[in-house]
Amino acid sequence: MADPRGFITTPRLGATRRDVEERRRDWKEVYPGDSIGRSLLPIISDQAGRCMDCGIPFCHQGCPLGNLIPEWNDLVWRDDWFAAIERLHATNNFPEFTGRLCPAPCETACVLAIDEKISGGAVTIKNVEVSIVDKAWDEGWVIPQPPEWLSGRTVAVVGSGPAGLAAAQQLTRAGHTVAVYERADRVGGLLRYGIPEFKMEKRFLDRRIEQMSAEGTIFRAGVDIGTDITGEQLRERFDAVLLAVGATSARDLPAPGRETRGIYQAMEYLPQSNRVVNGDEVEAQITASGKNVVIIGGGDTGADCLGTAHRQGSKTVTQLEIMPQPGTDRTPTQPWPTYPMTFRVASAHEEGGDRKYAMSTKEFLADDDGNLRALRLVEVEFVGGKFTEVEGSEVELEAELVLLAMGFVGPERGPLTEGLGLEFEPRGAIARDGDFRTNVPGVYVAGDAGRGQSLIVWAIAEGRAAAAAVDTFLREGAGSTLPVPIAPTTRPLMV
Repeated sequence: MADPRGFITTPRLGATRRDVEERRRDWKEVYPGDSIGRSLLPIISDQAGRCMDCGIPFCHQGCPLGNLIPEWNDLVWRDDWFAAIERLHATNNFPEFTGRLCPAPCETACVLAIDEKISGGAVTIKNVEVSIVDKAWDEGWVIPQPPEWLSGRTVAVVGSGPAGLAAAQQLTRAGHTVAVYERADRVGGLLRYGIPEFKMEKRFLDRRIEQMSAEGTIFRAGVDIGTDITGEQLRERFDAVLLAVGATSARDLPAPGRETRGIYQAMEYLPQSNRVVNGDEVEAQITASGKNVVIIGGGDTGADCLGTAHRQGSKTVTQLEIMPQPGTDRTPTQPWPTYPMTFRVASAHEEGGDRKYAMSTKEFLADDDGNLRALRLVEVEFVGGKFTEVEGSEVELEAELVLLAMGFVGPERGPLTEGLGLEFEPRGAIARDGDFRTNVPGVYVAGDAGRGQSLIVWAIAEGRAAAAAVDTFLREGAGSTLPVPIAPTTRPLMV
């Protein structure tokens, strides 16, 4: 283990964020310096030394990738950073993504999180992870790893989010010729256009794309499979097809007045902002500038909208959540090592805005010109398994812009899914068997498209596991040496 008394002698310290007023004026990541990893270097070895190297490291159970967390914690504490990145890359293709974007279920599963009042809190695993990979890039240790030989087999990956990229890199390194198709004009999926720059600067995505291109992965942006190329044409051209199209069909709110101008899905709003930050011109951009903004949905996407609205110069921002405000401690129904629904403060919440809980939208109210002017809200209680309105609690909340951030119901259904004749599960995901295979021969599915809306760490795990299934298929049953971190049926640890 690292420091045998580290968890006793060293208090938990996290990354310091830049001043609120400073960071609201730009789109850079909220941490000082060139990267969060560099800013953590003065403290991170001691933080890694808090790892107890438990007999049964439950952090492995919290992380679907099976990250070798105690091993690289020990290596960082011993200042062996090269070995640390080798162990980190052994299970995770893109630790700079997860180290910035994952909510770290590994930390809530840390043994030190059993009683944080005694231990001082879990090891800052996510911070150690991003410090390792950022230092590795700085030192020039992250280099292309092209295959030693080519199999002569071809794979089409549809979608370039974390699942598609992970699968593509695994299959390319296994010797197959892989082409990644992305319907947007740039590669990256929601990593590119869904995640704001202040959470992850796109230069970190670009350098991975460059690494993968140097390894031999082919990228085809601006190609909409199902329209520009049919699914059947793709099957004819390639030996296998892996669908990693995400779960981009957004949940709507069919309240009276929904047709009022000024109400948009979060994924209509955020991509436009990301394009402008990237230097593009967006005609009739949806912007929060000078407006009273209401965000419906209290999750990560809602927080992304919040931080974006701040930087665009909103007048006020209110974030609504229908559930009651959670407490700061675990409840008996969410015991360690499960991931608890506790009250969390993201960087965007530090920057301002009002959070209202147990509120339901009854109606969107328009002015005489059909533009949004307010929402009619009511307080609710969760009683007997359903939400009940609190009598006499109705209020109007002024708003000129509403952003719906209520999650996603599954992959989009259209020319691609219909053209291939794909079957769906009752909850909206594309149906698949225990080897990630759809009902169509040679067609596989990974990520949110097959699992449903989930976390980035699960998407990468899905991509890696599905790549092994595709590799086995291409080798005609000879077996794959690629790792299989999860099965399609694996679910997060819960009670």
